[in-house]
Amino acid sequence: MALFRLGPDPIFPPPHLAEPEGLLAIGGDLSTERLIAAYRAGIFPWFEPGGPILWWSPDPRLVLFPGELRVSRRLARTVRSGRFEVRFDSAFDRVVRACAETPRGHEDGTWITPEMQDAYARLHRLGLARSVEAWRDGELVGGVYGVLAGRCFCGESMFHAETDASKVALVALVERLADEGFDMLDCQVRSEHLMSLGAREVPRDEYLMRLGRGYADAAPRAGARRGAPSRLAR
Repeated sequence: MALFRLGPDPIFPPPHLAEPEGLLAIGGDLSTERLIAAYRAGIFPWFEPGGPILWWSPDPRLVLFPGELRVSRRLARTVRSGRFEVRFDSAFDRVVRACAETPRGHEDGTWITPEMQDAYARLHRLGLARSVEAWRDGELVGGVYGVLAGRCFCGESMFHAETDASKVALVALVERLADEGFDMLDCQVRSEHLMSLGAREVPRDEYLMRLGRGYADAAPRAGARRGAPSRLAR
C-alpha cells in the first residue's frame, strides 16, 4: 500500500488504507488542529527523535473496556492500603516529562520529544489531555496521561518510580472513566502488561465505530469540569 505524505491542512487519509503494521501517513505537524483531527479519526503520532512524524492506525487495536478491568488480589490490597495518594490533573507536565525520561528496556531513547511534550501541554490547556498521578509522601512516583476523544480516553504513556504506582493510577483512571460513562480506554498496540489488566484487541473497524459513536454521545460534555479525566496508554 502507498504511504501518504501529509500536506499543510489537518486532513488524514482513511485509516483502513494503513499498511499492515498500522503506519498510515508521514509528515505534517503537531499543531493542535492536526492532533485533534488525528485522534478523532483513530490515528496517533509515534516516531523516532530526529525523524519525520509518523501517523498510525493499527489493526487490531488494544482497548480496555472499563467493565473488564482485572485487578489482582495483591494490587487490590495496595489500592485499599492508601499507600499512594491519587490526584487528577495536578502535575500534567511532570507526568509527561517523567514518561519521556523513564528508561524502557525495549526502546532506545523516547518518542516523547520536547515537541511532543509541548503539543500535549497545549491539548491539556484546552482540557483535551489529562493526567492521573500517584503520590507518596509528597513525591510524584507514578502516573499516566492521555487525550480525550469523545467517550474514549486515548492513553499515551505511563511511568512509575515505585512498584505498583502506575497501576494504582491506572485503576483510579478506569474507575473514573466508568463513573463518567466513558466507553473505552485506548491502549493502542498490544502490551502483555495491559492485557494482564484486562485490555484486549478488537478489530480496527469496531474501534472506529465505537469512537465515532462516542463523539456523538459526548456532545453535551463540552463544558465538563476540569479534573474529570478521559483517556490513556502506551
